[in-house]
Amino acid sequence: MILSTLLLAAALPGALPLTRQGDLALQMVEGIDQYLTRRIATDQPTAPPDRTRFRHIIGLADKRLAKIELDKRAQLTANENYTIHHVRWTVFENVDADGLLIDPKLAPTCLAVAIPDADQTPEQIAQFYAARFAENGCRVLIPTLIDRKDEWSGNPEINRLTNQPHREYIYRMAYQAGRHIIGYEVQKVLAAIDFLKSENPQLSVQISGYGEGGLIAFYAAAVDERIQTTVVSGYFRNHRGIHNEPIYRNVWSLLPNFGDAEIARLIAPRKLIIEAQRHPGIQGPPAERPGRAGAAPGSITTPTIEEVKSEIQRANSANITLIDKPGEATLKAFLNREPVKPGPAPVLPKIDRMERQFRQLVNFTQLAVRNAERARKQYWANANLSSPSAWAQTRAFYDQQFQDEIIGILPKPTGSPKPETRQIYDTHLFEAHEVYLPVFDEIFSYGILLIPKGRKPGERRPLVIAQHGLEGRPQEIIQPTIPGEMRTYQRFAARLAERGFIVFAPQNPYIHGNKFRQLSRKGDPLQIGLFAFIGAQYSRSIDWLETLPFVDKDRIGFYGLSYGGATAVRIPAIEPRIKAVVCSGNFNEWSWKITSDEQTFSYQFTREYEIYEFNQTNTFGHAEMATLIAPRPFFVERGHSDGVGIDEWVAYEYAKVRRLFAQWQIAGKTEIEYFNGIHQIWGHGAFDFLHRHLQWP
Repeated sequence: MILSTLLLAAALPGALPLTRQGDLALQMVEGIDQYLTRRIATDQPTAPPDRTRFRHIIGLADKRLAKIELDKRAQLTANENYTIHHVRWTVFENVDADGLLIDPKLAPTCLAVAIPDADQTPEQIAQFYAARFAENGCRVLIPTLIDRKDEWSGNPEINRLTNQPHREYIYRMAYQAGRHIIGYEVQKVLAAIDFLKSENPQLSVQISGYGEGGLIAFYAAAVDERIQTTVVSGYFRNHRGIHNEPIYRNVWSLLPNFGDAEIARLIAPRKLIIEAQRHPGIQGPPAERPGRAGAAPGSITTPTIEEVKSEIQRANSANITLIDKPGEATLKAFLNREPVKPGPAPVLPKIDRMERQFRQLVNFTQLAVRNAERARKQYWANANLSSPSAWAQTRAFYDQQFQDEIIGILPKPTGSPKPETRQIYDTHLFEAHEVYLPVFDEIFSYGILLIPKGRKPGERRPLVIAQHGLEGRPQEIIQPTIPGEMRTYQRFAARLAERGFIVFAPQNPYIHGNKFRQLSRKGDPLQIGLFAFIGAQYSRSIDWLETLPFVDKDRIGFYGLSYGGATAVRIPAIEPRIKAVVCSGNFNEWSWKITSDEQTFSYQFTREYEIYEFNQTNTFGHAEMATLIAPRPFFVERGHSDGVGIDEWVAYEYAKVRRLFAQWQIAGKTEIEYFNGIHQIWGHGAFDFLHRHLQWP
């Protein structure tokens, strides 16, 4: 059906005329950005810092081995003051830390862990300053941190390489699995302390870190009260710009709970030394080049001394010492006494250890993902799924957890909707109106409402929300302008209207490339996921749509493709007014889809860094999201050649949904349809499903 475009100023009854011009999708993304920018600048932690919450969000999810063993690989050098060995010490099963042990010749008087920046080797900081600790009586362990190169990021066996720094490559899969590159390295430091204290339990523990090592030292001291003195060099600052830093520093819900000042309070009253040292400048990930792309942007700069002082002042703690001229003054504060005269710096060989350390953490995380189904079962142990009524009695916890920890927390829209509309399409079967709805602050909803003609007076019809995918627009699912859009979307919003459904096609904010991806970078540390905004937009839209005299508010359905399919398993889970759901081109074993380093279609290799949700693998897979939708009807549409996954994974995950509905004796409320096609709307069984469950002939 060829549509005629009208561009009229006329509004629907009860609405103001929509006169706004320009790209409303771009304005939507920019409005969300302005909202997040303001929240970042103004929100401050209000509750006392919670060490348990801190441990969770930095990914301390795994128990270290009960007995930490140290393996002396080789003696590298010795003098009259100390010996230096290349060592490894155990952390988890099949994961160790690799670095240096510096033993003073005399009995040690203190224990120390010295942590280099990610792009420094243990040998470098042994030469720079760690040997000075040993000269002054400390027994010192120096771990290796995962570096910022990209040499091993990807899987050459499936021709998938990326320019993600090694830290980002591990961060992505770990974040989804409730772990973190930060947490892994904190655990390596704590394992070092486990070992040192096992041999000298009476001695105090000091810790020092520079750059990325400063972050790890700071976080380790916040979670482990055995650490008596901490030096943080080149890291401490106001991290309200964390969204501009590399993504491997991204921590879910950090800012409402923990600025650096609050983390410092977790360390108090123990001694904290802030060394205002220049950070090694990081301009971004390794450069893109043929065959290697997909890394998230992010840089690291040195904070001004004023910024450091301001955050120290906000901490309001007497345990903090600021040293703005690094050197012997730091060592003196670290030792709490005058240091001895320095000897010559040790000369040490280069040791290749990075690939082994990197691959251990990749393999450990992949195993955690494979075990995630067991973790989800344990997480869901208190859900009574014996019947729909029993589920209704026990679901509140899971509803709240999904909202807070996967979707995110935003204010609820209040007051009456204030729609603005204008007619843009007209055919002999339906008319279509652009709709603009303020949600709150800078946030608004925008979409196109399709109203079939030939309605009887007073007739209320079912409404279907039709949702486009990544970088899409509602116009593309009504009147495609290029062949690719026609093939993908098959005019499915228009076809639903031609079948007599009222149709609303929202504009979702996953458009304009890195502009929208940075919304997740700003939102994650605030505990606001991208779907929190989409949920608020849907809520406000339905508030208005259900007031329309031709809409039956009890017969609202949903049909979405791709990112619209991702919307289909998330938004109806938090929006009970949606009564029937079709998920197309997205339903999957999502934990594997997100994290696999063995499948070409995995997000592990691509530039969709915004798609990751902290701890999802252990809490809510797609089957669990469908459980939040149940017992409402749920349909999966899957093309055999759809590159988002493989039939076997989709079938495996869907089998859990089918079993639940069958056990509840409502098997007719769920279906899956396979078809010979690609990543596209099929629109056969799904249309029939919506007709049947929305009771439209």
